[in-house]
Amino acid sequence: MEPANTPAPRSLLFVPAVRPSMIAKAAGLDADLIVLDLEDSVRDGDKAAAREALPVSLELLHGRGAAVRINAPDSPHFAGDLAVLGHAADTLVVVPKVQSPADLAPLAGRALLPMIETPAGVMAAAAIAAAPGVVGLLVGTNDLAAALRLPPGAGRGPLTTALHLIVLAARAAGGWALDGVFNALADPDGLARECAAGRAMGFDGKSLIHPNQIATANTAFSPTSDELAEAAAMIAAAGGGAERFQDRMIEDMHVEMARRVIQRAR
Repeated sequence: MEPANTPAPRSLLFVPAVRPSMIAKAAGLDADLIVLDLEDSVRDGDKAAAREALPVSLELLHGRGAAVRINAPDSPHFAGDLAVLGHAADTLVVVPKVQSPADLAPLAGRALLPMIETPAGVMAAAAIAAAPGVVGLLVGTNDLAAALRLPPGAGRGPLTTALHLIVLAARAAGGWALDGVFNALADPDGLARECAAGRAMGFDGKSLIHPNQIATANTAFSPTSDELAEAAAMIAAAGGGAERFQDRMIEDMHVEMARRVIQRAR
């Protein structure tokens, strides 16, 4: 379930846990959530150093939204990562390549953000989202595309069914739904289009791999001024039940959606 009074992040930036200079810089960025990464962005030879640096890295982010991505449950580095999580007792843990709720059992008692990156994970998404401690689901689109054996340049079209299933699973459990990364760092227009498509699909925010992507994601996953104005007008005009608002019929559920728009902006 979504943590009480904690809105879903619009932007989730991965930063290698072994790079203190990058982490110090990230502390001042506008990303809603900074994820100290022990997994993909850290080479095998640097894993121990990244774990050793974790307490200092977390201190650099003290007072702002932060999480730690550990290595996958089937990784030889998983046990070592678990051993250092005592330094991050209240920190959200991002768990990659989760394929069933059983993968989360060693992390019982923690707030968890599982990554859905495999066909098995997609098929078990509802059960994973409903597991104890899970606050939402994060799509790993790169790994999922590789697992599905999509050809280079296939785009997101072949992932549409999987993305819909993940959003549905997250919403059924009352949690966050977060989209995967956009790899083309020199294509801001492409990033904006993918963010817009993700929001239209129901995602709350997007994971990012470069600070230059933060503003685009924050804008895309925030209500526009027109959306806010319409939401406020609808709430003010609503009298309850089915009724006419401007040029359409609305019901109580539309008013509740308008309230969520206002809450999101705050």
